Amino acid sequence: MKKSTRIASYIAIFGVVFCAGLLIGNTMPTRSLSVVNGYNPVATGGTVQEGGNLDLSTFWQVRNLLKDKYIHTESLKDQEMVWGATRGMVAALGDKFTEYMDPTETKDFNDSLNDQLEGIGAELTVRDGALVVVSTIKNSPAQKAGLLPDDIVYKIDTKETGDMTLYDAIKKIRGAKDTAVTLTLLRKAKDKPFDVKIIRDAITVASVTYEEVVKGIWHLSVNQFSDGTKIEFNKAINEIKLKNPKGIILDLRWDGGGYLNGAVDVLSAFFKGDTHVVSIEYKDKQSNEKLKTDGSAAFPDLPLVVLVNKGSASASEIVAAAIQDLKRGVIMGSVSYGKGTVQEVDPLPDGSSLRYTIAKWNAPTGRNINGIGITPDIIVEPKEEDVDKKFDRQLDEAEKY
Repeated sequence: MKKSTRIASYIAIFGVVFCAGLLIGNTMPTRSLSVVNGYNPVATGGTVQEGGNLDLSTFWQVRNLLKDKYIHTESLKDQEMVWGATRGMVAALGDKFTEYMDPTETKDFNDSLNDQLEGIGAELTVRDGALVVVSTIKNSPAQKAGLLPDDIVYKIDTKETGDMTLYDAIKKIRGAKDTAVTLTLLRKAKDKPFDVKIIRDAITVASVTYEEVVKGIWHLSVNQFSDGTKIEFNKAINEIKLKNPKGIILDLRWDGGGYLNGAVDVLSAFFKGDTHVVSIEYKDKQSNEKLKTDGSAAFPDLPLVVLVNKGSASASEIVAAAIQDLKRGVIMGSVSYGKGTVQEVDPLPDGSSLRYTIAKWNAPTGRNINGIGITPDIIVEPKEEDVDKKFDRQLDEAEKY
């Protein structure tokens, strides 16, 4: 594999972080155009030539009008305006997985890659202008408080989210351990908005957890595909193997994704030989890849159920799609998130960065699940009362199966 690439859903983990679960790949060379103080392309009749003539006269006219006449002069900060213009250029692509991050957002993003977080442990996205819950981290304050996928965060501490950017909302939700935040939620199953008070906490995200739930049946959860997933997963597999297991429930619920090679490592435990499990398509077709398992299968024939839900995205969907396409096991739960693209983050000289889509991935049969998700072979939807009863209906059905 040419890159150690992180692919995941467009989400924001509301801890001490801006956003995590987004793609991180090896840094590629970047080009940048500098704005030289005192140079005005409009006055000189200049244009920027970058693969053709690009007329920036409107940009400079607007900038000069603001400089000459805008009354709130304290807000006229050249660097922030450049960052804002760059953000607008990237937003014009209409790709919710492609985003420009200023230096502060970039730092928060990089901090989010740590395994230790402080906050509520929820993953959210912006969908149709609304702040929507994608998933919650297992055993996090958000999960314990009962947040569910597709909940709309209508207010944060009485402040409506409609006029907030994603980053503004994150700054309001994140906070130190033992402090409280109140979210007003909209949920399809409820007629009215309702408040949920959440006490922030330190959140340690273990990549892999496992336990025997029924004699011989092991519940093996991959919570994220991080740098440590391969080591943690192999350790779990080796210990389970010593117990003579009768079956595995591979739990990918709430897993927003992570490193691409981590997904292939997990699949390698369940397929013999060098089985083709995912294809990557780049703009340069000569760079396209077919990724295969490494031949180290510990459980090539063991009965397998894979649990997914709306919080299962990207790398976790690669695992589920391969198992479904190759008929290696049964997929159970709810329709997954639906992210079939790959992103990379390139740092820029001023400390900002660009996260952008560089490829798409396809399941072994060639299907791309972007915007569609994976429909389980057996659909099991949680019920409203399950939250109060702390009953895991999907896991219960998997055990029975």
